[in-house]
Amino acid sequence: MHPRGNHAVSRRPNLKLAIARLAEISPNPYVLLDTDLRLVWMNDAYLKATMRNRADITGKTMFEAFPSDPQSESYRQLKDSLDTVLQTGEADEIALIRYDIARPDGGMETRYWSATHTPVRDEAGALKFILQHTVDVTELQELRQLRDEMGVVRRAGAVQARNRDLARESRRLMEFFHQAPGFVAVLAGPDHVFEMTNAAYLDLVGMEDILGQTVEQALPEVARQGFTEVLDRVYRTGEPYFGRREPVVLEARERGKAERVLNFIFQPIFEAGGAVSGIIVQGYDVTEEVEYEQRQALLINELNHRVKNTLAVVQGLAQQTFRNVEGADAAIATYKARLQALAAAHGLLTESSWSPARVRDVLTLTIDAAFGSFEDRVLLEGPDFLLSPEVALALTMIVHELTTNALKYGALSNETGKVSVSWTVEKGDCELGEGCDAFTLTWQERGGPPVEQPSRQGFGTKLINSGISSRRGTMVDIRYEPEGLVCVLEANLEPLTR
Repeated sequence: MHPRGNHAVSRRPNLKLAIARLAEISPNPYVLLDTDLRLVWMNDAYLKATMRNRADITGKTMFEAFPSDPQSESYRQLKDSLDTVLQTGEADEIALIRYDIARPDGGMETRYWSATHTPVRDEAGALKFILQHTVDVTELQELRQLRDEMGVVRRAGAVQARNRDLARESRRLMEFFHQAPGFVAVLAGPDHVFEMTNAAYLDLVGMEDILGQTVEQALPEVARQGFTEVLDRVYRTGEPYFGRREPVVLEARERGKAERVLNFIFQPIFEAGGAVSGIIVQGYDVTEEVEYEQRQALLINELNHRVKNTLAVVQGLAQQTFRNVEGADAAIATYKARLQALAAAHGLLTESSWSPARVRDVLTLTIDAAFGSFEDRVLLEGPDFLLSPEVALALTMIVHELTTNALKYGALSNETGKVSVSWTVEKGDCELGEGCDAFTLTWQERGGPPVEQPSRQGFGTKLINSGISSRRGTMVDIRYEPEGLVCVLEANLEPLTR
């Protein structure tokens, strides 16, 4: 046992020598510093990496051998790491440090390093040396920088491409702005200076170029009409102004003075902080539309006047014709009532310029004309729905007949009877084409005298049975139920705007 033990002890110095030899020939740079940070040993790889001779740096402190500005980040990083090892006895790492090295010619060479500082203790465990293992990562860092630079280049290229897209989009928006069918102008500042105008605006005011001028300078006639005060209020309050069919007198240089009717808005422009910086003027010239409506109203009023005169003549002729006919008074009264109902329907349609009329309005007018204010005696229930003028006239005559029959024989002939009028509208396919309206109206009487089916069919019944539309798909069902008359009208109608 003793010889083996002696043999083991005799090999330990050889192991230290072997480790030292391995460190010496290692391709990785190593340097050994004492606790005063003096370089006491370094391998050839370290000398090669630092471009130094062993004799020049051995015995010098780290910062004597490799000077650095004490105020620099490089000095601080290295000093802090070495101090950490000295104070704690624990290893410390520097992931990346820029530490420039002096070249033999005296110039400085930019270097980037990754360093590990490992404590070396003596047999008693006291810190004796610091082993620095450094890795030159300059090339890697340069690649990273190149990557970053390429990224910057790519980002710059992307920004440039985006700017080109924005410029192209801006040009398109400006084209849309100038080609917009409505007139548009942008006013800047409290003085309302023209900053932008499109072709429609310049055509409206009869000017070629008014940019840079105030509204009062470019369009004094507009200012005299009080519109600058309106602009001032919009700018001061931040509330838009809507002009609907407002007459505006314009004094175009070539066309002279002319009154135009305009729909427009003065819309304030807000800055990021909420302050008003300008006003957008946007609108349409509706002069021709208003003139057309006026001409149409004139023609319709003239037509209505002639229709009323014609109905009066027809009524007078009937009275004269049947004046001496025995027992004709009741027939004349019925005839006059029908003419009056027809005239009332014409009046309703005239008020709306012979546009579609609402079901409720047609029913209310017709029943009121025959019965007076019906209050709770007649209940109307159904959706808001528009009828064509043709259908409205036909429905007027039918409801007039139902109302007069109820007054004579049905639920309205006493003090307690009531009438319920309800209607429904559904979308569906029909003979008139896809998407037509299935219109159903139900007239139901309750509380009147006992009901009996008449022995003969009078003109009123024939008129009701004719239906509310001359088109196919119309159905009329009259039932003489014990509780009261029920009339159901169904018709397929062309769809109208509600």
